Amino acid sequence: MQIQRYRIAVSDAQILDLRRRLELTRWPSSTEGNGWELGMDLDFLKSLVTYWRTQFDWRAIEAELNTIPQFEALSHSGSLHFARLEAAHPGALPIVLTHGWPSTFAEFLTLGDMLACPEKYGVTSADAFDVVIPSLPGYVFSSPPRQTGTHVFRIADLWVDLMTALGYDRFIAHGGDLGAGVSTALALRYPQRLLGVHLNFIPGSYRPAVDDSALCAEEIDFFERRAAWLDAEGGYSHLQGTKPDVLGVSLNDSPAGLAAWIVDKFRSWSDCSGDVGSRFTRDELLTTISLYWFTRSMPSAIRLYWEGRKRPLHFVAGERVNVPVGIAHFPRELPMPPRRYVERGYNVTRWTPMPKGGHFAAIEEPAALAEDIRAFARPLRSG
Repeated sequence: MQIQRYRIAVSDAQILDLRRRLELTRWPSSTEGNGWELGMDLDFLKSLVTYWRTQFDWRAIEAELNTIPQFEALSHSGSLHFARLEAAHPGALPIVLTHGWPSTFAEFLTLGDMLACPEKYGVTSADAFDVVIPSLPGYVFSSPPRQTGTHVFRIADLWVDLMTALGYDRFIAHGGDLGAGVSTALALRYPQRLLGVHLNFIPGSYRPAVDDSALCAEEIDFFERRAAWLDAEGGYSHLQGTKPDVLGVSLNDSPAGLAAWIVDKFRSWSDCSGDVGSRFTRDELLTTISLYWFTRSMPSAIRLYWEGRKRPLHFVAGERVNVPVGIAHFPRELPMPPRRYVERGYNVTRWTPMPKGGHFAAIEEPAALAEDIRAFARPLRSG
């Protein structure tokens, strides 16, 4: 890999085009007054779009993001964007943080700073990490895959190549959502490179090699709860996993549509009691939305769901994650399997029930997540 510095630079023409499209939004009328009952509160979305068009300062966001050291790794397979936060002293433990959908690398920057610069947060420097935060292939500033077959195991290959190019022989992997799948694939394919894996989500396609007749009542209850959740909330996943390019055209052409698609997930999956504005500022939401919009990357991003259906994390007999695994279980996370079911395929050495937080743990509860990662990593540092 050839690694070079990267700087975000959205053109004035792109910003003007966004404002023009927002001004010309063709609003539906059939959901007026229904609140969130049908999936989107139109009044909330109109207010957010107006703020996006008239007050949101992308240049300030861009400047702030550019204070973070960013790079791109060039190889025969394309370009891989990543942020890198190095600790101030030698001997820091390398860690790769992998985001999911509809998140971006930016969601991990506060967490990354807490891990790389613990002294700023009243934590001993002995707990410092060298933090690498890649953008998944096809997400924001990473180039889209040139062909199909870029599933979590292929991404794990890219992550190992990247960490090798950066001089890290062994490291920890952390992830949630799709990042949990990539971290799991890393541990399965490269156990000699992984000191441990820390997750705040168990991949939805995870299946240990166990007969259904051997499941306990708690595990059976989990499958019933997950089926109910999928029936109510899982339409996005089925569509993105079967016909992503049908949806991708709309999300690439309408910024208001893109905002609705993303905001719904931040509201439904977070610990916000239905009030998305109580958990995320408008600038936080619009930073994520704008990163997808300006890079035109949502079509390639959602294809990872299609790839996941082709290569699910179904463990064969005797297959398991043998490196130490830490789990931070946030109460408003998407349906999580019980520890017994997770332990059928993962070597769980730490399981932490968190007091609050949801699916977007790195932005909802970064301090709690950072502390759990530190605690998980302490016994591994000698390795």
